[in-house]
Amino acid sequence: MLPALCLLLATGPVVCLDPGHPSEVGKGTQGKQITEVALAWKIAVKLKSRLQASGVRVVMTKQSENQYVTNMNRAEIANRAAANLMLRLHCDASTKTGYTVFAPFSAGTFKGRSGPSAAVIQGSRAAASIIHHSLQFRFKGVLNENGLQPDTKTAVGAKHGALVGSIYSKVPVVLVEMFTLNNPTGGPNDEKFAASAAGQAAMVDALADGLTRALQAQKSRPQR
Repeated sequence: MLPALCLLLATGPVVCLDPGHPSEVGKGTQGKQITEVALAWKIAVKLKSRLQASGVRVVMTKQSENQYVTNMNRAEIANRAAANLMLRLHCDASTKTGYTVFAPFSAGTFKGRSGPSAAVIQGSRAAASIIHHSLQFRFKGVLNENGLQPDTKTAVGAKHGALVGSIYSKVPVVLVEMFTLNNPTGGPNDEKFAASAAGQAAMVDALADGLTRALQAQKSRPQR
């Protein structure tokens, strides 16, 4: 167990895990060995068990792998739970390989709703930085690192100013593209590693460590 997992919060924090897709934007990336939907679900279930063992209450946005939930509703599930943090789990299709961490850096607008608030943006960026650092530490020399990026670097975020799941979120929200499953250029990809038990265990370790550290940072941050 990673050291950070021993730093438990006595107040019992709440994390909302959001295994990506299917949603209004599609079924997700299709790899040759595994799909984004399947992999995000596997990671979420394993991560849920790890966090619960550490005293964290976990809320899931889906109750089954193929359950359809819109991105607006995913955010509202986290809001209703008053989650300390929402972690959205995805896999990428890109000419790049490796992982990327996204957070809202500014507010966007979707269907007349603007958000997230300045406080949520600040909390999201702080948590994303910590989670990104944990991924960097765990996957150095294993997976390519594509940085901590604003929501506007995604197709949906560029269109609306932020991801829809961020716009509707009233709690800090971070999206991790964990692996690149489909590289259309035919170059190297992460799918073999991602589909393996070792690869999935490594991702769970890194995310659990990052989440635990992010929750600890929230607790120690002065309340305004």
